[in-house]
Amino acid sequence: MPTGSSKRRLAAGAALVVAALVSTTACGGGDGDSKDSSKGAGYDAAYNKVANASTKKGGTLKMVGKQDLDSADPQRAYYGMSWDFMRFYTRQLVSFAPKPGAASTELVGDLAKSTAKISDDGKTYTYELRDGLTWEDGSALTAQDVKYGIERAWASDVITGGPQYLKQNLDPKGEYKGPYKDKSKDKLGLKAIETPDAKTIVFKLPKPNGDFEQFLAMPSGTPVKQSEDTANKYTQRPFSSGPYKFQSYKAGKKIVLVRNDKWNKASDPIRAALPDKIDVTISANLEENDKRLMEGDYDVDLNGTGMTQSGRVSAVQDHRDSVDNMRTSFVRYVALIHSAKPFDNVHCRKAVFYATDFAGLQQTRGGELAGGDIANSTLPTSIKGHTKYDPYGVIARKGKPDAAKAKAELKECGKPSGFSTKLTARTNNPGEVDTAEALQEQLGKVGIKVEVDSLDGAEISSITGSPKVVKERGYGMTMSGWGPDFPSGQGFGQPLWDSRFLFDTGNYNESQIKDPKIDKLFDDAIAETDPEAAGKIYEQLDKRILDQADWMPFIYEKNITWRGPRLTNVYMSDAYSGRYDYVSLGVVK
Repeated sequence: MPTGSSKRRLAAGAALVVAALVSTTACGGGDGDSKDSSKGAGYDAAYNKVANASTKKGGTLKMVGKQDLDSADPQRAYYGMSWDFMRFYTRQLVSFAPKPGAASTELVGDLAKSTAKISDDGKTYTYELRDGLTWEDGSALTAQDVKYGIERAWASDVITGGPQYLKQNLDPKGEYKGPYKDKSKDKLGLKAIETPDAKTIVFKLPKPNGDFEQFLAMPSGTPVKQSEDTANKYTQRPFSSGPYKFQSYKAGKKIVLVRNDKWNKASDPIRAALPDKIDVTISANLEENDKRLMEGDYDVDLNGTGMTQSGRVSAVQDHRDSVDNMRTSFVRYVALIHSAKPFDNVHCRKAVFYATDFAGLQQTRGGELAGGDIANSTLPTSIKGHTKYDPYGVIARKGKPDAAKAKAELKECGKPSGFSTKLTARTNNPGEVDTAEALQEQLGKVGIKVEVDSLDGAEISSITGSPKVVKERGYGMTMSGWGPDFPSGQGFGQPLWDSRFLFDTGNYNESQIKDPKIDKLFDDAIAETDPEAAGKIYEQLDKRILDQADWMPFIYEKNITWRGPRLTNVYMSDAYSGRYDYVSLGVVK
């Protein structure tokens, strides 16, 4: 299909959504005067508040997803939606507060009575477990179970795919080989974790990391009962420490969870456990999924990535009281590759910032509501360190380009007539190729000739993730998106901008930034145990990256999401990248 007609269709869809939501506001949907909003319903009712608050139990929560969990094994999962879903059947020492919006990023005691007692200048973390913790067979859950579960991440030949933060920070030299090769009798030979008794667990770090508890809040910090560990087959039937357990799991098709009758609510301050059953259908037919959501066959989208263009138009026009405008923690960006001439010159990079029509890119992605807000800071708004710094006047000009300044920067970098480069975009990321082609047209107006290379997103690890391949193919820019592994500057930005994260393959430092000052800012922020103080350091880091035009953010992503009318206790959680906090959901029977 011609690119032009594709862009017109995207813009038309955005216009319809905007028009329908303007009428929503006019009708009072989503404001305090709406009769629906008084019950917690109405347009955007789950933003920074709880929609349809309820403590009623019972019924079946019906979910649909275009994509299955990457793994049901807590030590192997890396998709954000998997981490959200795992709150149903896993627990950690600490977890995120069951609250709307930014309040959700607060860490609170889960299996542990409280957050850690920190000593030894930030290198020792001690936890005491709650009373009444049990597994789904009724046996006691112990500190040793927590240690064993964490140790599984070291078995990299068996337990693959999950985050490695705990491993990197507790055993940076890689001396431990995991529980399956552990020669100690109890298979608990990792020296950095001590379990003096069944209710006490102590972590000893070689050096401080202010985000250490964030690592423990990930599913990789989940306990695993050693007698139930089936190694690489554990994903087929994890053993529950939470309010639900697996009744069945057919990969790529169906997940059914039922109540874990051995779970003790008195031991769990986080999980509401309202439905009797969680029923998940996996279907790749996106349009059909949207249709069946609106028909009431399903209550909520498992993946939380928003509706299709046709789905969101229908939802907003015909069912606007069941629509939320999700503010995600994802940033859409263009990496400017320093090793590709002329982007080794800061002025050529700045020319791209000035020549870009950010408002035009926003419109191509679906407008302010379905695409997102124009970005100025490199960090998402949910991360401490996000600033209103705007050195290129992007927000001041309402996203419009400044051709005169772009041409002045081109002259400064010795390319007064412009230059040629290549930009990558992923074909299976909705709207990305259209957005890349829009940027191509914009930069062409100042003489920057861009060739867009469309890639399969499944192949990017070995293409844009390989500096060698990037050089061979002559890429100068890559377009992509990124969300935080956990809500801090380290959790979002270290893989993107730290030179020590510049890898030969699977590389996400796509700009190939090698700046000792940026690396030092990460070290200083990570060593800081006060999140506010760390945030001030990340502000400096944000400003440095922007001043050097290293990496160009252009959208803070939003999407239009369906909130089924049967759902209760619904709220968007910043801790889970703007998705609903699944573990709090209930349904009207």
